[in-house]
Amino acid sequence: MTKTEQNKLLREQRKQEKLEAERIRLEAMRVYERQYADRGNLCGIDEVGRGPLAGPVVAGAVILPVDCEILYLNDSKKLSKKKRELLYDQIMEQAVAVGLGMASPERIDEINILRATYEAMGKAIDALGVKPALLLNDAVTIPQVSIPQVPIIKGDAKSVSIAAASIVAKVTRDRMMEEYEETFPGYGFASNKGYGSAAHIAALKEMGPCAIHRRTFIRNFCGEA
Repeated sequence: MTKTEQNKLLREQRKQEKLEAERIRLEAMRVYERQYADRGNLCGIDEVGRGPLAGPVVAGAVILPVDCEILYLNDSKKLSKKKRELLYDQIMEQAVAVGLGMASPERIDEINILRATYEAMGKAIDALGVKPALLLNDAVTIPQVSIPQVPIIKGDAKSVSIAAASIVAKVTRDRMMEEYEETFPGYGFASNKGYGSAAHIAALKEMGPCAIHRRTFIRNFCGEA
């Protein structure tokens, strides 16, 4: 065997080892899906955007097929933008159902971020088109929802269903904030996604708030209630 052939074989072996390691990691993220498999359709629920100064809070609800294998599913915050986009497409192609819900900045100011988050989650569930038998939620129990729920701390890193919901919500919200950059230039929404970066806060102090700023979040910077 030539040196070139040996190197090619070694690369292939390493590739297979990495693939096997990923499948083992993914299998560990199916622990809740296996535990509640006899319930029927399991739906992962997660949200994105509770902390930003601007933009909506977005919730995702995803029902994956039993034994669905989408490699590299993980908490959306742990993934690169490119990886999230690729996984988003796979989720949308393979999922039994996907639902999205959101609460506007005005709604957040009106009822507070926690209640707005619950409202967005409820809308995501209603948008599924398929009624889930059980909800696997990232950390929270959603009030006024009749479907049984299992809150899982750091669930987006422990459940493939919640991870999928996290990715769908994150990609959806990021795309919205990038579009808002066109409508409301100067705040850097395409890069900061509405979070309170130093540049964003400086722009807020200089230009004042725009239509998608959460007034209850920016009073320390603008003196607004």
